[in-house]
Amino acid sequence: MGNSRIEQIIEEIEDYIDTCKGPLLSSGDKIIVNREKMEELLRELRLKTPEEIKRYQKVLANKEAILADAQKRAEAIVAQANLQNQELVNEHEIMQQAYEQANKVIEMAANQAQDILDNATMDANEIRMGAIQYTDEKLAELQDIVQRLVDTSHVRYEAMLNNFQDFFNEISSNRAELLPQQPEPEKEEPKEEPETAAPQAME
Repeated sequence: MGNSRIEQIIEEIEDYIDTCKGPLLSSGDKIIVNREKMEELLRELRLKTPEEIKRYQKVLANKEAILADAQKRAEAIVAQANLQNQELVNEHEIMQQAYEQANKVIEMAANQAQDILDNATMDANEIRMGAIQYTDEKLAELQDIVQRLVDTSHVRYEAMLNNFQDFFNEISSNRAELLPQQPEPEKEEPKEEPETAAPQAME
């Protein structure tokens, strides 16, 4: 911003004073001025002062408005930064909570899977033992049935053999009754053969 009119008038007064000369035989601290010139400068200074004051007030007001606007923008920027920071913090907390929740879910799922596996193993062992026991019982029943069949078959076989023997004896008796009885032939004593001399070896 350039120099104001008041500043220009003051400079003109200072320049005018510098050009004025003092009275004769003066010590130098007094000068002779043109009254009309000085009054004109002072009158213009009085007239320009209110305008300059208003202009400065306006500038100050604008400056305050600019500062207020800058302050407002700065506060908005800080508030936005704080909001973003809070959002990041909240997002981090949400992610942390989600991570912890995911770990809990994974741990629960792993525990449930282990429980299911343990129960399945236990059930399989119980089923296996039950199947073995059931099979052993059925085999024992079958073994008992076979043993009874063997015993029954042995008894029946002996009875059948006895029946066959009785039938054979009966047939033999019937044949004996049909054929006449013949005397038994006499047994001949074996004759002794004379001993023969062994042939002599030729010389």
